[in-house]
Amino acid sequence: MKRAVLILIGAGLAAAAPAAAQTKVGTSFGQFLGVEPGARFAGMGNAGVAVDDGLQAVYYNPGTIGALDRPAAQFSHNAWFAGINFNYAAVAYPLSFGTLFGSVTSLTSGDIEVRTVTQPLGTGENYTASDVAVSFGYGRHVTDRFVAGGQFNYVDERIWKASANAFTVSLGATYRLTPNGIKLGASLSNLGTNAKYSGQVLAIQYDPDPDQHGNNSALPADQFTGEFPVPILFRIGVSMPYRLNEKSELLLLADAYHPSDNTESISLGAEWLWHDALALRAGYQNLFQEDSEIGLTLGAGVQSAFSGTQFQFDYGWGTHEFLGSTHRVTFELGF
Repeated sequence: MKRAVLILIGAGLAAAAPAAAQTKVGTSFGQFLGVEPGARFAGMGNAGVAVDDGLQAVYYNPGTIGALDRPAAQFSHNAWFAGINFNYAAVAYPLSFGTLFGSVTSLTSGDIEVRTVTQPLGTGENYTASDVAVSFGYGRHVTDRFVAGGQFNYVDERIWKASANAFTVSLGATYRLTPNGIKLGASLSNLGTNAKYSGQVLAIQYDPDPDQHGNNSALPADQFTGEFPVPILFRIGVSMPYRLNEKSELLLLADAYHPSDNTESISLGAEWLWHDALALRAGYQNLFQEDSEIGLTLGAGVQSAFSGTQFQFDYGWGTHEFLGSTHRVTFELGF
């Protein structure tokens, strides 16, 4: 069990090792994969790799899939920067041999005016940018303390008339260290293929010899873009629950990040739960990250049960130094 955790940690450090040399922000494909969908953890600084209760935790650690012991569904909406909409839906279904998981992630820009050097006020045309990721996962309890799981992901990105896609794999595990629930978690996200853009917008007419007259000066041809890697992210963290009294409890979280396209950072979070019904949350994300523009997060949630169905509604708020605030809402059902 412990050996499996150490193997996962070692693999993550090896895969993300190039990040130590330099910051490569904005150079990888599928940046929307780094947008955290769950409002619960968004309010806690997006620290959640060592939590294995609830469907929202799967994004941070696929090992959480194995801890889901009842059918569940989740829908999240993020009001992102500059009018961008981000939506996420996920379902989980436990079986005798483990738990199955599926999710769909969608980011859309809406209409954007086409502007050129000669027509800076717009050409009258509009274009859109959209990203989609479809994931299928599986997880199970290896022992009563150790949970492991993985996801297979298909990622598609479209900008106007060009598109690119990639396949990735995410792995994770959690281990309960003490009887009172202190847990260690680790995950490796988006280990996969490179992506290259293609499409109608890259088609051109080509003259192979402009100095020769009488030849075909308008041969159809395609331009080729370079290949872009996916943003690999290794997380490791710890969660510590603490019972304050009969009516309330506190959950403390700390995550460390090692991305392939940015510098290392640490996120901290806390959740106060009262009567298993009302939750208040706060956190700080990406401490020590070079040139970080995000930080404080806040959130709240309510949960209840009716006729055997668990209802949970969460809200998360985050700030950005230049682009303003972000707002996430998540609705989760457990059957």
